[in-house]
Amino acid sequence: MTRTAPARGTAIGLVLVGIASVQLGAGVAKNLFDEISPTALVWLRLAASSLVLLAIARPRLGGRDRTDWLTVLGFGLTLGLMNWSIYQSFSRIPIGIAVTIEFIGPLAVAVVGSRRVRDLAWVGLAALGVLLLGAERADLDPAGVAFAFVAGASWAAYILLSAHTGRRWEGLDGLAVASVVAVLLLTPALAGVDPGPLGDVRILLLGAAVGLLSSVIPYSCELVALRRLRPAPFGVLMSLEPAAAALAGLLVVGERLTLVQWLAIGCVVVASVGATRLAPPAEPAPPPAAG
Repeated sequence: MTRTAPARGTAIGLVLVGIASVQLGAGVAKNLFDEISPTALVWLRLAASSLVLLAIARPRLGGRDRTDWLTVLGFGLTLGLMNWSIYQSFSRIPIGIAVTIEFIGPLAVAVVGSRRVRDLAWVGLAALGVLLLGAERADLDPAGVAFAFVAGASWAAYILLSAHTGRRWEGLDGLAVASVVAVLLLTPALAGVDPGPLGDVRILLLGAAVGLLSSVIPYSCELVALRRLRPAPFGVLMSLEPAAAALAGLLVVGERLTLVQWLAIGCVVVASVGATRLAPPAEPAPPPAAG
């Protein structure tokens, strides 16, 4: 049993490693935006993670019906849009603020799924956090904020579609195929960017590293952790994402936030903890692939 279900402490540690890895990858990615466009970098990230996931999962494609393919196509569409829009946001506003706004998406899913009137208080607290960010809107690019909201909506759709995909595709098969779909959908967008950086070996290696940090490592850590953790404590741990993103922005990119912005992030974190801590048991979904 110990081979398939890690101890609770180990499972919590794996989730924290996954969170740190995702945000470290975001910081590394943002530092590359002066050399490669966000669109090209997110394509490179998804391409690298797709190759690794395909090698690990070796998905079975035969014998699939129309619903299987429509489900995984929708999953891939939301995966691609979520990653593309959050990278567009990262290029315009601080990472911590972008992830805080984006986190409204999964928070909304948790609140709607609970169907408890008292959860409206958590919605209000999260809204207060966003309003606090808006209080210093002069420092925030409107397009960056808009892209973060798009990423949040895509993350919410990703969570809902991941459950359907998990029921129709075994193991990591659906995620691997959806990652390929996301890469294919983003490929036409490369026509509008400078292809030069994609021929630079250094950029290719760093892009692959971003794929490992932002996708493969957290997917693996969280998949193992979910064998031991219930959805509620897992959701609470994932609520640390905005704060971790802000810390990564500070340490890796040098993005300093104001006291009001830190307070706004705290509001969203507390709201997410409150909404997920007492949420009714539900089937855990594959870990989110946010920025």
